[in-house]
Amino acid sequence: MSFAEALRSALQAIAANAMRSMLTMLGIIIGVAAVIAMVAIGSGARARVTDQIRSLGANLVVITAGNVQVGGVRLGAGASSSLTDEDARAIIREVDGVVASAPFIRSQAQVIFEGTNWSTGIQAIDNDFFAAREWDVALGRMFDPDELRRGEIVAILGQTVAATLFGSESPLDRIVRVRNTPFRVIGVAAPKGQSAFGQDQDDVIFVPLETGRRRIMGRNYARDRSVASIFVKFEREDAMANGIEETRALLRQRHRLGEDAEDDFAIRNLTDVANTATASARTLSFLLAAVAAVSLLVGGIGIMNIMLVSVTERTREIGLRLAVGARPRDILTQFLIEATTLASLGGALGVALGLGIALTIARTAGWPMLVSPDSILIAVGVSGLVGVFFGFYPASRAASLDPIEALRRE
Repeated sequence: MSFAEALRSALQAIAANAMRSMLTMLGIIIGVAAVIAMVAIGSGARARVTDQIRSLGANLVVITAGNVQVGGVRLGAGASSSLTDEDARAIIREVDGVVASAPFIRSQAQVIFEGTNWSTGIQAIDNDFFAAREWDVALGRMFDPDELRRGEIVAILGQTVAATLFGSESPLDRIVRVRNTPFRVIGVAAPKGQSAFGQDQDDVIFVPLETGRRRIMGRNYARDRSVASIFVKFEREDAMANGIEETRALLRQRHRLGEDAEDDFAIRNLTDVANTATASARTLSFLLAAVAAVSLLVGGIGIMNIMLVSVTERTREIGLRLAVGARPRDILTQFLIEATTLASLGGALGVALGLGIALTIARTAGWPMLVSPDSILIAVGVSGLVGVFFGFYPASRAASLDPIEALRRE
């Protein structure tokens, strides 16, 4: 019997019991769908998390002020004004591998343009902030050195603020009011999207650091020349570990901390955060793969069961084929092809179902659906191998039947 004839016979046998064949394929369909959906959703989720964290900037470290102790009580990060813009300048000057050191202060305020107002974040920065965050200005320009030095009353709007206050109109050279201070808009920052914590990074207004101290943030920052945090960007990731230790030693020296004193600042490596998130997503993918493997195992057992039933039902047919000259290997090939075809059809249907599930979840969650052709080929190939593996025993049992005994059976 040729391969084409065996395949045609297998398809006829599957079609003759369409409902039973579909139920048999169900385990394979679910298993392959789980594999495809897992790969697509896992890859999309990892890409989304990585993009969100990388949107903060690559090779980035955040230094925050605080962690002081008053009367035996630890007040935590941000409780003291322990960082200054001089610290930021010392870091870029003395720590190896640092390409940007950006002091900044955050606040929240109502911004008003004519009859429209919006509550947004205010960040007082210098131009190193844009270099550290790898953030461009899409419209207009950045602050010039004189504006930063003199503390000019100018502002750069985030995309969300610009769209809310001005719609499709250009905000350049328009006046917006922040806490009764009129700011002239000189630029609009490029879109950044959501952060890893789900915050809209474009809902912000940037002002010069000195302007923010005097006009928005309050007297304490202006009097102490302190800042809330410092973004430190390293040239290479492999230089970050040593750079962080150098930065810690430098700040302890500048803050005159004794050997037994705790740091009055905290350093967070955002690259480690990104790697941890990616590792977590990978672990989840392995878990989903284990679930999919169990489904394929169950599907394979179902194929073996139904093929054994098929051998029992077609005993006289097998005996007749053997009696008229069919060789045992022809019978083996026929039933193996039937089991493999059953599993492969289930795999193809599972791919379609998995893609549908992945697309639905991706659209609902708002992240990309990433499916490689290799994963589809592997899923279908594995389902075919499941058919061969679990179909071999029923096929060999059919091939080993004695034609005389087979013809005697009712």
